[in-house]
Amino acid sequence: MATGRTHRPATRSRGIPEATVARLPLYLRALTALSERSVPTVSSEELAAAAGVNSAKLRKDFSYLGSYGTRGVGYDVEYLVYQISRELGLTQDWPVVIVGIGNLGAALAGYGGFASRGFRVAALIDADPAMTGKPVAGIPVQHSDDLEKIINEDGVSIGVIATPAGVAQQVCDRLVAAGVTSILNFAPTVLSVPDGVDVRKVDLSIELQILAFHEQRKAGEEADAESGPDSGTDTGAPAAPPAARTGGGSRKGPDGDVPAVMPA
Repeated sequence: MATGRTHRPATRSRGIPEATVARLPLYLRALTALSERSVPTVSSEELAAAAGVNSAKLRKDFSYLGSYGTRGVGYDVEYLVYQISRELGLTQDWPVVIVGIGNLGAALAGYGGFASRGFRVAALIDADPAMTGKPVAGIPVQHSDDLEKIINEDGVSIGVIATPAGVAQQVCDRLVAAGVTSILNFAPTVLSVPDGVDVRKVDLSIELQILAFHEQRKAGEEADAESGPDSGTDTGAPAAPPAARTGGGSRKGPDGDVPAVMPA
């Protein structure tokens, strides 16, 4: 079976936009769920709703794959699963190393979705000598001193960094020097890589902060509605932000006043 080191996805050479590439896994997830329920065909409207996009965008995305569906019938689910999987490179075997086997790294090692999507966890690597040889998700942890040897022997081109932020760049540099050309970064820091190396960053705290922003906005909208024209309190002046209506732009925290909106 081909490995990730010798084969690269064809998306760029085929001219598929990055935005479309980013949506292909969403379509694949929705299609896989349909396939598991033995659904033979799906309309663009149904698939778009399941993937969380509009149907016009979906049809445009699929046109880049050369798949246009059949009027009155829709798309063949199994064929689309194969077509998207092939375009994403998931019909190949992609060996992956995970560096940093703390709570997050261990959880990633035990994630069952990797194998079913064309990714094989080839090695777990950690700098702590006490972790060496310890099985995590059935895979023995190897010491970081052997990182380059492991990458070379297993033909690894994808690395996952789940280390503390302070050592992430050093780990990244070693991965790149050893031949890794794609990195999934869970460390809360921005990595610097040379041209030709792709980095995808996953920062859970940032995603939660974005959700907090939306929750705060919704709370403000609800408060505005409650104090609107029918409440008898409308003076015609612009509504104050939620923090001002609650008595100031800060709240008390364990270390004193905390701004209502934290700086980035």
